[in-house]
Amino acid sequence: MTTATNDARTIIFRTRGSTHGPITRLISPSDLGELLKPFVFLDFFSTKSTAGLPKFGMHPHSGIATVTFLMEGDVSYEDTTGKQGVLPAGGFEWMRADNGVWHTGTPIGSEPMMGFQLWVALPASEENAPAQSIYLAPSQVPQEGPARVLLGRHGAAQSAISAPADMNYLAVQLKDGERWRYVPPSHHAVAWLAISAGSLDGGDFDTSDSLHAGELIVFDESGQAIEVMARGDTTFVLGSAVKHPHELVTGYYSVHTSKEALEQGEAEIQRIGARLRSEGRLP
Repeated sequence: MTTATNDARTIIFRTRGSTHGPITRLISPSDLGELLKPFVFLDFFSTKSTAGLPKFGMHPHSGIATVTFLMEGDVSYEDTTGKQGVLPAGGFEWMRADNGVWHTGTPIGSEPMMGFQLWVALPASEENAPAQSIYLAPSQVPQEGPARVLLGRHGAAQSAISAPADMNYLAVQLKDGERWRYVPPSHHAVAWLAISAGSLDGGDFDTSDSLHAGELIVFDESGQAIEVMARGDTTFVLGSAVKHPHELVTGYYSVHTSKEALEQGEAEIQRIGARLRSEGRLP
């Protein structure tokens, strides 16, 4: 797929990922995560009823930050930093797993659920720091035009979250026929978007082949602008960033920059897990 103008950003890859039940995996550390790092994992979840969602229970992470953005549905949360409560639709969770953390989320009621979970790779200087978590209500997420700023800055809107590296993560909602242009910082080589509802055409790519709900689109590393137009009411998330310069060393729930850092994070995960079992919170 080629762009329509000389100064436009080119689409180099598009995918529908791998779908299992209500969850579609669009990015994994072992595939597109290498191309799109620091964005190393992305799941899109959508179900008409919470009965369709798998039960995750308490599970661990280390070496990454997770961003869970709820577009529909409410979720109760708990993590081993001591936080617990209810995350409403329109809010999001920022969980810096760092040296190791366990967390869980449970849907409330039987209403439809929809949202994205993103993993962000952490720099070597921070990947084994103490874990921390922040949960933001919809009113705490700043907005610039149709874009809500989950991480980074767009226009005059800046996220309340201090991201570990230079990156933007936006949630955009467009009405039918509405155009939107995103000009990333010139040093943001990495850029992608994932559509949750509706379709997109745009001035920056070949309009003969629209982009549809369920697709992830990867752009080249030119740093040029991205311009889209909605076909029907459309929602999507978009990420851009300076490329993560480190190797991705992966465990089952973890991503680190070295084998030694991974081993340290997994040891802390095991230590916390043993405590949770002694408290009767894990089988």
